[in-house]
Amino acid sequence: MHVHILGICGTFMAGIAVLAKELGYMVTGSDATTYPPMSTQLEALGIECRSGYLAEHLEPPPDCVVIGNALSRGNPEVEAVLNRGLPYISGPQWLAEHVLANRWVLAVAGTHGKTTASSMLAWILEQAGRSPGFLIGGVPENFGVSARLGEEWCLGKKRFFVVEADEYDTAFFDKRSKFVHYRPCTLVLNNLEFDHADIFSDLAAIQRQFHHLIRTVPSKGLIIHQNQQVAIEDVLAQGCWTPRETIGDANSDWYAKSLTQDNSYFEVWYKNKLMGEVKWDLIGQYNVHNALAAIASTHHVDVPVAYACEALGKFQHVKRRLELRGVVNGISVYDDFAHHPTAIAVTLEALRQRVGQQKIIAVLEPRSNTMRMGIHKDTLASALMGADAVVLYQPNNLNWALSQVANSLHNGRVFNQVEALIGHLVATARSGDYILIMSNGGFENIHHRLLAALTK
Repeated sequence: MHVHILGICGTFMAGIAVLAKELGYMVTGSDATTYPPMSTQLEALGIECRSGYLAEHLEPPPDCVVIGNALSRGNPEVEAVLNRGLPYISGPQWLAEHVLANRWVLAVAGTHGKTTASSMLAWILEQAGRSPGFLIGGVPENFGVSARLGEEWCLGKKRFFVVEADEYDTAFFDKRSKFVHYRPCTLVLNNLEFDHADIFSDLAAIQRQFHHLIRTVPSKGLIIHQNQQVAIEDVLAQGCWTPRETIGDANSDWYAKSLTQDNSYFEVWYKNKLMGEVKWDLIGQYNVHNALAAIASTHHVDVPVAYACEALGKFQHVKRRLELRGVVNGISVYDDFAHHPTAIAVTLEALRQRVGQQKIIAVLEPRSNTMRMGIHKDTLASALMGADAVVLYQPNNLNWALSQVANSLHNGRVFNQVEALIGHLVATARSGDYILIMSNGGFENIHHRLLAALTK
């Protein structure tokens, strides 16, 4: 079978490509732009990615076209698919029909932490000998790929699959959230805030989609959710037919007691009983929260907590999540995917816990659709307060001026050219400083260019 994927370099669609390749299908795809880590993953697997969206990319006609949610009517290749009557399907539906059927699905949903918690969950299952399949919106360092089919677990004949359950819409022809296709038996609701303003009018609209997800979880399953978060409690109040466990503070079923300031060492407690300890290389309270979600999920499928804690001690994080890209002349350059004020604030907090009073320079590209629309402009300055200096990139498609954020900060600057921004960093950074670059896109290869400029 020949599968052609439109939007193949997106984090989710690249994972679909990997799974289709493992199933033995011929896989090709089209995309407008490519950047690591997904582009390098596809190249390493020998999957052909064609530049641009052109009707000729559909020659010879594929057996199935998988269409990503970033594509819409008017796209030349989409129009060719429709006009030629080629079979087409969304990525989430393809995943459900070709991979998830007859598997025990463990899904991680929420506004923040999905990629990291999913990666932790898959790694714990791997270390416990379960050989899970997974599709994650990033590349876990422990696996080196964003997706794989996994193997059948011979003991009990359970086949596990971990999926990052995104609330974004499915496709131009299916406006439900992606996660309604997955039908998990174990579901994590990590947190819930307003985001994706380009498709959701308000928080209530997102909550309705989460309610639809909860309706698909069987009564033999388990829902693990953050304790006492109003937005999640409101969703659960709409109806829940599945047992629940909570994560969070000492009033929750699962909670942690940090033994170090940066949260690199903590105890795991379950129903007021000490279950184990985690010593790892990660930092930040938000990562402890992600760890509790992963531990609770694997506990539900009979992985001892001691195994989970030991596995997390070997967890190597995910690319683009507080990833150290290099150190030049004593200047450390970090890369992070943060693009929502909450994620920006907790990422800065985590780095601060690690580096103490050393100077942190935050560099932000406000690239997400929600950020471009200006939804978060009034909370962005407060989210960046944890940095000693802030450098903002004003892209051409941003509908509002970043100067209003910079003026609210004691040391904020705005640049509309990446080259000038890099020049400013090279001129002002000193040995012992930490530069944290935050973007959910390629940011014009700024990390490599900055390291090269610092070297010179």
